[in-house]
Amino acid sequence: MKKKTTAQQGLQGQIAVVTGGAQGLGLAIVEQLAGDGATVAMADVQLEKAKLSTARLRKKGLNVKPAHLDISDSVGVRAYFDQVVNEFGRLDILVNNAGVGQAIAPITDLSDAEWDRVLRNTLTGTFNCCRAAAKVMERQESGCIVNLASINGQNPAAMAGAYNVAKAGVISLTKTLALELAAYGVRVNAVSPGPVYTQFNKTVMAQRCQRLNISEDEMIERIRKSIPLGRWGKPTDIASTVAFLCSSSAAWITGEILRVSGGLEGVSAASPKRSKS
Repeated sequence: MKKKTTAQQGLQGQIAVVTGGAQGLGLAIVEQLAGDGATVAMADVQLEKAKLSTARLRKKGLNVKPAHLDISDSVGVRAYFDQVVNEFGRLDILVNNAGVGQAIAPITDLSDAEWDRVLRNTLTGTFNCCRAAAKVMERQESGCIVNLASINGQNPAAMAGAYNVAKAGVISLTKTLALELAAYGVRVNAVSPGPVYTQFNKTVMAQRCQRLNISEDEMIERIRKSIPLGRWGKPTDIASTVAFLCSSSAAWITGEILRVSGGLEGVSAASPKRSKS
């Protein structure tokens, strides 16, 4: 029989919630945690997609359950976490992966609606879930929260002001909550991914390519060359790091922001002048 890893031993029997788990990084995280022995609730606003993704993972023998969750709905979030505790009796892991990207634009062109949409879904949504989970974990005096930040939150990129601010807020929220929950034995950390070729990044890149008047292939290669390790990230690169932070191997780690980016610290190049209208 194959010997289980420390991570697998640490997650066996754990109850986990992963927001935005139906696709991309979230789906990779769900699969990693479930593969390491956790029972995982795949909470996503796209319920049908969550059901399809769950069906695929269950065929692999993984213990995954789909659920509808709009993280921007504070009342709905509280009700959902109450439901998780009622069903499973506890909550051991929360991974806040859900969020939205921003329509690429300089701050001078950023609308009120776009600013509000990004902050509401990426920062406030993470806050809603952290608050609900923290109340459960305080009572238990155990648990682990991992928030998905971004290198943009540490080194802002041009034409993504709302997204930069939202992810910087996630980083500050992570550090604050780590201090507040430490007395209860609850750990709170964040992972800051670099460029990973998911649908999320494809959409953002298409907009940047249009702004810079270059092809997608040129943009992909430009970013690859800027990464010290010489390649784009894979969803599994992020998922394995999240699983480590959730495991007993990370039992003395809290309040940390772990950059997983192949050595890339950020994309901070200044934007060229725009033609005047």
